[in-house]
Amino acid sequence: MKSLKFIVAGILFGIVMSKSEAISWFRIQEMFRFQSFHMYGIIGTAVVLGTLATFLIKRYKMRDFQGNPIVFQPKEMSVPRYLFGGSIFGLGWALTGACPGPMFVNIGFSYWPILVAIVGALLGTYLYGAIRSKLPH
Repeated sequence: MKSLKFIVAGILFGIVMSKSEAISWFRIQEMFRFQSFHMYGIIGTAVVLGTLATFLIKRYKMRDFQGNPIVFQPKEMSVPRYLFGGSIFGLGWALTGACPGPMFVNIGFSYWPILVAIVGALLGTYLYGAIRSKLPH
């Protein structure tokens, strides 16, 4: 029963992704070709809501479910790491037509070829973890 809230959140996430057409390869291609505002609107809404949630968490010193204070760790700012990582992520997103969240929603819709992209994403994440200490951060 403890995991039920996560299952319900996943189901709601899948419904929102599918109803907003964020899992559609065609919508993602329209975005990368600058032919439609649809996906930019979805992403912009997520950024605004995330910013608002972060502000409220900091402002009211909110705590997690165990009662621990939520603390945001500052990240080291460097332009090359974000340009390089963002470019790799964007290329993968453009080539597969899906980012990590919607990839799993596509499995729920029985779009089995997306498993190739998921395996590639998992291998890429594993590779990064394996060579992370050797990369310039």
